[in-house]
Amino acid sequence: MENILDFLDSVSWWIWIIVLFVIIAIRDVFFNKKHTIKHNFPIIGHLRYMLESIGPEMRQYFVANNREELPFNRIERGWVYASSKNENNYEGFGTDRDIYLHQHIFVKNCMIPFKMDKKHPNKEDKSFLPCAKVMGLYNQRKKPYRPGSIINVSAMSFGSLSAKAVESLNIGVQKSNAFHNTGEGGLSPYHSNGGDVIFHFGTGYFGVRDENGNFSMQQLKELVQNNPFIRAIEIKLSQGAKPGKGGVLPGKKITPEIAKIRGVEVGKDVLSPSAHTAFNSVPELLQFIEDIAHETGLPVGIKAAIGKIEQWELLAALMVKTDRGPDFITIDGGEGGTGAAPPSFADHVSLPWVYGFAAIYKIFQEHKLTNRVVFIGSGKLGFPAKAAMAFAMGVDCINVAREAMMSIGCIQAQICHTNRCPSGIATQSKWLQNGINVPLKSDRLAQYFKTFRKEFIEITHASGYEHPCQFTMQDVDLNVDDGELTKTLEESFKYIKTPVEFTCAEDLKQCSYLGGGYEK
Repeated sequence: MENILDFLDSVSWWIWIIVLFVIIAIRDVFFNKKHTIKHNFPIIGHLRYMLESIGPEMRQYFVANNREELPFNRIERGWVYASSKNENNYEGFGTDRDIYLHQHIFVKNCMIPFKMDKKHPNKEDKSFLPCAKVMGLYNQRKKPYRPGSIINVSAMSFGSLSAKAVESLNIGVQKSNAFHNTGEGGLSPYHSNGGDVIFHFGTGYFGVRDENGNFSMQQLKELVQNNPFIRAIEIKLSQGAKPGKGGVLPGKKITPEIAKIRGVEVGKDVLSPSAHTAFNSVPELLQFIEDIAHETGLPVGIKAAIGKIEQWELLAALMVKTDRGPDFITIDGGEGGTGAAPPSFADHVSLPWVYGFAAIYKIFQEHKLTNRVVFIGSGKLGFPAKAAMAFAMGVDCINVAREAMMSIGCIQAQICHTNRCPSGIATQSKWLQNGINVPLKSDRLAQYFKTFRKEFIEITHASGYEHPCQFTMQDVDLNVDDGELTKTLEESFKYIKTPVEFTCAEDLKQCSYLGGGYEK
């Protein structure tokens, strides 16, 4: 034995490297049946796959310029990071954006901007910016709700996001007077840290399902009664990342905690169907909304990515005929989001947000329904200029998902679906989650929202208005590259936004339905 050890010890290190390479080469040539490159180019072929695996990171940090990356470029991410840390988010020496590019946004400033008086709410709180409309007021719900912030956290479920990420977001919205959409994974303890919550469910009815996986009104009633911080209910019809496509939650990812929250079995695959079982038609959807509102007393809305519009036209017509309907509508963009999807869906199914929202808003405007509904926009709108465009088109609130994730540390690694998120946000790995400091990250989400609202207020005042709801289609131009350089939103999308009833910010502050912690 000693002779063998002495022999091994006498062999130089470089010989061991050669032996290792020989073993790899033999495996590649004689035993590898899957990878042609590795078979034809043993050893060297491995380098190709290694470089491919780190290619996104190399391009992100060393190759792509500041405005080149997707879905969010370096300038956009940098603005969110700096805003969330309350650091300098300005840029010097002028913009490096090509302002002549197609669909570049121009917000028109006023010669004499809006001037606040000494008692204006924004003198005391520079980020005070509630929604100008009240959810559920027209339909006389028992518990109407005015969102305390025009920017809020979009639907991202516990299970998709980690426990610490959800907890950070919920505490963050509490600190910034916003609301937190649960996503379709059910209401978890991590959603219960003081922030306003919109409970969201999809085709799987997680958290409000019976033993057979069908919707349970009784469970929803008990959930609402036991959790008074739930301020509204949202029914997901589809989402931008994969509209009309169901999903499977693998059994190996279902921990006892997730199983209890979602109402499913531990270790067993769970199917989310592509369509709802609680209703099969637009009239049945309308009745379903009314049943939930009657049983819970809360405003009820729907969320969808937009494609065909015939059923939306039917919904609007039924709302006029029956004088009832959803209290709010969230329009999701085909830009995708935190949900993973096949490229065929992510790249091609459903319209981008601007086209989808314009199509739906025009339908509701034609039926004189726009003042009955709170419109929520969701699709890369977490930047003040884009928000100005959205409000000019008719939005009343915006929801952000990926921008909120970036504010608490997301680095756009784009591996959310692999359970290997390096920032601990989109993973169930306890080790990776340990990097999330909840008090710090919740502060950053809150600061991002406050900075966003402050800058948005400043843009609004520069345009001569007190509140973003006063933006009109004439206030924003788009570069359309057709020889005219720009067109107004009205010219581009062929409608004029219905004016939102608004008196002053002080009236919003005194509203008895105002949420976000202001009423406390």
